[in-house]
Amino acid sequence: MFNNIYTGKRVFLTGHTGFKGSWLSLWLTNFGAEVCGYSLAPNTKPSMFEELNIEDKIAKSVIGDILDEGKLQQTINEFKPDIVFHLAAQPLVRLSYSEPVLTYKTNVIGSLNVLEAARHCPSVRAFVNVTTDKCYENKEINRGYREDEPMGGYDMYSSSKGCVEILSSSFRRSFLQEAGTMAMATARAGNVIGGGDWALDRLIPDCVRSINKGIDIEIRNPIAVRPWQHVLEPLSGYLLLGQKLLEDGKKYADGFNFGPNEDSVLTVAEVSQMACDFYGKGKVIVGEKSPLHEAGLLMLNIEKAKTILGWTPTLTAKQAIQNTIEWYKHFYNKDTDMFKFTIEQIKEYESKISWNRK
Repeated sequence: MFNNIYTGKRVFLTGHTGFKGSWLSLWLTNFGAEVCGYSLAPNTKPSMFEELNIEDKIAKSVIGDILDEGKLQQTINEFKPDIVFHLAAQPLVRLSYSEPVLTYKTNVIGSLNVLEAARHCPSVRAFVNVTTDKCYENKEINRGYREDEPMGGYDMYSSSKGCVEILSSSFRRSFLQEAGTMAMATARAGNVIGGGDWALDRLIPDCVRSINKGIDIEIRNPIAVRPWQHVLEPLSGYLLLGQKLLEDGKKYADGFNFGPNEDSVLTVAEVSQMACDFYGKGKVIVGEKSPLHEAGLLMLNIEKAKTILGWTPTLTAKQAIQNTIEWYKHFYNKDTDMFKFTIEQIKEYESKISWNRK
């Protein structure tokens, strides 16, 4: 897959202790890449990073803050990566209301620090900067947002990611135009689900926690619509984008949406009920609506990724939810080796991909 581009490559991955970072660490290592992870320590108990002992699976794991410019630059210079995947972030909308300064420092200044560290490391040829679908000025229109539409954001998290997109575009035009400089693209993904996520205020983890505690699943906004996708879907997009940047440089240095097909855009209530159905237990109730603003409708247009990269979604929302619940059931039943099971899910996903593997 990916034209075997990652075999033997040195990959610097920020946010490797997080949910998406843990999956990407394993996938890259399975390709034969040497991965150096740089991140804060896991902030949930349990965490996928610790439960699957990912620290021992990758080439190097560094616990560090992307706001620590000196340590970040030293780490990347010593490792000499070919490509950087920047996933580290403060990723929670609701937390951004109580921690707005932390959110902006981490997401905006932290991203600038990683870009600068990579720019001053001669070995780096490509940079995939991961943001979010929430970077767009969301007017809750009944269609997917295109990459050329205005950045914005009602809450502090969303607006911080809109700032990262503007920053990335400016950084590219200011410093990355000349031949020999790294090629940098941004990747915008929707609501991601999958086994191993225990973050607070995320729908599937909240459902799983409630089911295993034997309490009702209380949802705040049952009719809210989101583009749900399994974690391997956007990660496959990031990896394909990274491949294109390594092979063709500046040609693909732009922003790309990675979301599901329109039939996988479901309401919070639908996703919660499907999670219960696949788990075989659980009850969904509607709780008191949060006073904090949450978008009611958000979708992505993925035609650019389809046309330019040749990427398309592989799983339906139903398949994504089923795979996610199967992971959690095995974890809580303690009936299988979760590292092996996770690798099996990756390989099964690879076998279903229909888009051009070159």
